[in-house]
Amino acid sequence: MKIIIDIGHPGHVHAMKNLARLLMQDGAEILFTARKKEFELELLRAEGFRFKSFGKHYKSIPGKIWGLLKFDWQMYLTGLKFKPDLFLSHGSMYAAHAAFLLGKKHVSLEDSGNMEQIVLYRPFTEYILTPDVLPEELGPRQVRYPGYHEIAYLHPDFFTPDPAVFNKLGVAPHEQYAIIRFVSWNATHDAGHRGLSGSDKVKLVQKLAKKMKVFISSEADLPPELEPFRFKIPPEWLHHAIAFAAIVVSEGATIASESGVLGTPAIYINSIARSYCQDQERYGLVFNTSNSVKVIGLVDEILSQDRKVFRQRRDQLLADKVNVTRWFYNFIKEKYLGQTVGITLKKSQPV
Repeated sequence: MKIIIDIGHPGHVHAMKNLARLLMQDGAEILFTARKKEFELELLRAEGFRFKSFGKHYKSIPGKIWGLLKFDWQMYLTGLKFKPDLFLSHGSMYAAHAAFLLGKKHVSLEDSGNMEQIVLYRPFTEYILTPDVLPEELGPRQVRYPGYHEIAYLHPDFFTPDPAVFNKLGVAPHEQYAIIRFVSWNATHDAGHRGLSGSDKVKLVQKLAKKMKVFISSEADLPPELEPFRFKIPPEWLHHAIAFAAIVVSEGATIASESGVLGTPAIYINSIARSYCQDQERYGLVFNTSNSVKVIGLVDEILSQDRKVFRQRRDQLLADKVNVTRWFYNFIKEKYLGQTVGITLKKSQPV
């Protein structure tokens, strides 16, 4: 079997990598495709996957329109040459359109419910696999599972935090540190939404810096006084750093959710509500707010608790969810390899 996996975000590399390896062990030939947006290509290279880059990602609205045409064409040409049996992606309209033109099937992961993207790929997609907590009803193509994408790559079966990350960060073993993530607000779904103001970013960093070292990961330019805190670590080590952090504060939902799955307490500060982050709040792992004033109080509340409490909450979360990579793998085997593995494919209602 030959499969093209299209990548649109660094998190998609992680969500797909273990699935790709399991399929490759079964003899599948995998080709990743991606645009250069953040560090997608670096991750694919670090993971040792075969991939094709379609060039830079466009940020402006005219650029996105041009990119839709350009990347659709590049994906189609790549498919003509590679001759895949199946396209996989996380909501990629390019993969969906190429699959349709080539008479192939497209399976999409979806966890954000961004309808401006879904309407462009849904008509050309056979199945849309979503967490059962996603509130959006996407029609008969939707199949729900009890978990989140982040479990696919951070489940203990596939990921073990490496304490060597302390050396890479330049901190002593067991020394406390915080990770802060700022986004660029250039995505289509970011329009009209907000996170921390510039002054609140400075206040947050200054408060945390009095207690511990602070590392910032930022898509956007930082105020000059925060630039010395910028995160400088190979991207493949990011999850190891999150796993040992005392706290994570993030405008991005992915890093907030990754933190929760790793048992690291996180604050998700964004006016865009994400169902999986809200679900993790039920476990006391991710604290959701769109009020930047509340962040300082949440920091104090979190740091006053024993770190072991959050690990116990994470263990309960994993006990309640499926091993997402193996669920994806069994889904592909059941639907496209003709192997009966007993997976439940019921199109359930959200919980």
